[in-house]
Amino acid sequence: MNTSRLIILAVAVLAAGAAGYIALTMTDAPPQVIEVSAPAPVLPVKDVLTASSNLAVGSSLSGQLQWQSWPTASVTADYITRDSQPDALDVMQKSSLRLPVLAGEPIRKVKLIGEGEQFMSSLLPQGMRAIATNIAAESSAGGFILPGDRVDVILTRADRNAANKSMPFLTETILENVRVLAIDQTIKEDDEGKKDIIGRTATLEVTHEQAEIMAVAQSVADRISLTLRSVRDAKPEPSSSSDYLVVSPSKNGPVKMIKSGNLTEVGIN
Repeated sequence: MNTSRLIILAVAVLAAGAAGYIALTMTDAPPQVIEVSAPAPVLPVKDVLTASSNLAVGSSLSGQLQWQSWPTASVTADYITRDSQPDALDVMQKSSLRLPVLAGEPIRKVKLIGEGEQFMSSLLPQGMRAIATNIAAESSAGGFILPGDRVDVILTRADRNAANKSMPFLTETILENVRVLAIDQTIKEDDEGKKDIIGRTATLEVTHEQAEIMAVAQSVADRISLTLRSVRDAKPEPSSSSDYLVVSPSKNGPVKMIKSGNLTEVGIN
């Protein structure tokens, strides 16, 4: 085979290879398969009356309400819905709160004080009483006791029988873990967010027996002080041993002993 034929054969082989390569590169790629997920099911919702901002105890609801979509499955019987009360946005404007509410939280009737209701009595749970006691800044944690805080009540009185005249006073914790309802007539922090309230009177939430203890304490005390409790200290154990007598209005009625915050009948007068 002569040289010219070899050259022609080599050129033909190269041309065939080039043609095959070009054909392969020009072939369309197979279509890409795209998996499409099924659409998520649409949850049924209801319009529920909610707070548009954080609201403290005693706040008026005027201008603070809005309708907000809420999953139907999460709507409870005490929620106010547009279906059940379409005019609630207007009707509730004159109400105020007996308990705090967070922004976006559904408004529940149990947290409301209706128009014409007495505010302080509506704050009290069933069976509880409200009693006021005089305080001063130096006897109320420097003014940092606020409505809603929990306090201990400490009585200080002169010990007239003290042998040691250098310590003529007795100090006793007479009540523990008592909720503060108001300082003077303030039941929340002010509009500027001031966190301390210097007042002369604290209103406390007490039981009937604790109210009697406070009444006796106020009559014998030289000073009544409030000490602020930690929010983590929810169920304290009594640690005091204060003793007082409450005599029945009737001369022949029972005499009651107040000891460690408890009141018991001890005899006949």
